[in-house]
This record gives sequence, structure tokens and C-alpha cells, in this order.
Amino acid sequence: MIRALRSAASGMFAQQLNLDNIANNLANVNTTGFKKMEMQFQDLMYQVLRPANASLSSNTIEPVELSIGHGVRPVANTRSFAQGTLMETNNALDVAITGNGFLQVQMPDGNVAYTRDGQIKLNPNGTLVTASGYMLEPSIEVPPDTQQILISREGIVSIISAGQTMPDEVGQFELARFVNPAGLTSAGQGLYHETLASGPPIRGEAGRDGFGDIEQGFLEGSNVSVVEEMVDMITAQRAYEISSKGIKAADEMMKEAVNLKR
Repeated sequence: MIRALRSAASGMFAQQLNLDNIANNLANVNTTGFKKMEMQFQDLMYQVLRPANASLSSNTIEPVELSIGHGVRPVANTRSFAQGTLMETNNALDVAITGNGFLQVQMPDGNVAYTRDGQIKLNPNGTLVTASGYMLEPSIEVPPDTQQILISREGIVSIISAGQTMPDEVGQFELARFVNPAGLTSAGQGLYHETLASGPPIRGEAGRDGFGDIEQGFLEGSNVSVVEEMVDMITAQRAYEISSKGIKAADEMMKEAVNLKR
């Protein structure tokens, strides 16, 4: 009965984390470039009460073992980097990546972060920055007399200045991709940092070697499916409820066992 209490309690804890994860996914359903996270679980160790092949008599052998598990544990919440839906904005500074690449961002501490959020802005110096104000890597500056900004699918940024008809190239987006993007660590604000699990960044130009193309005037929406998350929420709620009933049942059985000697 003690095992039942522990197993049921582990189930409640696991489903609580599952629900927390689902709630975070739903909260970011409209967040640009957001990638949903999926909980993963493993069963805990088993206590073998009678091993398989145990000899019951001189002529018989037990064909299967008798073992009792000790519950479940959450092992990871893996981020899915499946492509989100492209949303047309007609904003010249909005970009979406169709592929595996990430935009590179210069952080104040000198490190480089990575993002799929293509809400690009201009700071007072004419430098392209993220919605949070971080400069892109490499930095790209737009002259103050710019009338039009053009961004090709290869990430080449060109501008048409006042009094000109032909565009001038001012820079190019450099993308990064990872062997294991699920190993990236989340830093908030749509930013990710590399880890040993993700491997080092592989840098290159858009449109080549699996980096993906850049679409000007579009943003990548989140890849969260509200219907799927609602179904998962109901499943988690029911699993939590069943685990709590398991605790109540084990508690009642313990009370019955204690009352036997009275």
C-alpha cells in the first residue's frame, strides 16, 4: 500500500508538470516564432517479487516474472521546432524563416543568442534590432534617407534612398542551424542559447544547406495547436484525478489493515 501511495503521488506530480507545460503552450499560442514543448515521461524502477525462470518445482519453471513498478517520472520537455504558419504582415522589416535556420542576436554580455522571431525594428542609429532591442549578428545599418527596404530570400538587405531608383546592398542576414536544436536552452523573449547538447552553431546564408529561405513581409506564428493542447489538457486532468483516487484508495486500505487488530 505504501508503494501505491508513492506511485500515485508520482503520477500526480508528473501530470501537474504536464499541465503546467500545456498551459505555457496555450499562453503562447499567439507568440511570434514560439515553439511548443512536449513532456516526456519514464517509468521508475521495478521491484521483482519473483523473477522469470524461477523454479516452482522440479518439473516447472515460471514463464514470466512478478514485479511491481514504483510510478513515473518526468524526464524532459522537448521543444518541437516544426514550422509554424506564416502570417502576412506586409511590413518590410518583418521576416519569417522557412527552414531550420535561426537569426543570430548580439547579447549585452557579448554572447550570441538565436531566435525565430522575425519582428525586426530600426533603432535610433538605423541599426536592425529585434523587438527587444538586441542587434542582429552581423549588424546591419540602414541610412537615414532610406525610402524602401528590400530583403531577398537569401537574406540580402538592400535599400532605395531618396532620389534613387536602383537598390544598394547594405548587408545580409547570416543564419545559424544546429544538429540538435531540441538541445537549445530557452532564455525567454524568443531567444535560445547553445549548449553541449545542441552542438555548436553551423552558420551560413539563407537558401543554402538547409538553412531555409527568408520571406519578407511575413512572420512565423507559433506551432501550437489549440485543439491538440486542449485534448492533452483533458487527458492530463483525468490522469491527475485517477492518481488522486489511487492515493485515497490506498489510504482507505491502510486504515482497514490497521483496524484489523482492534
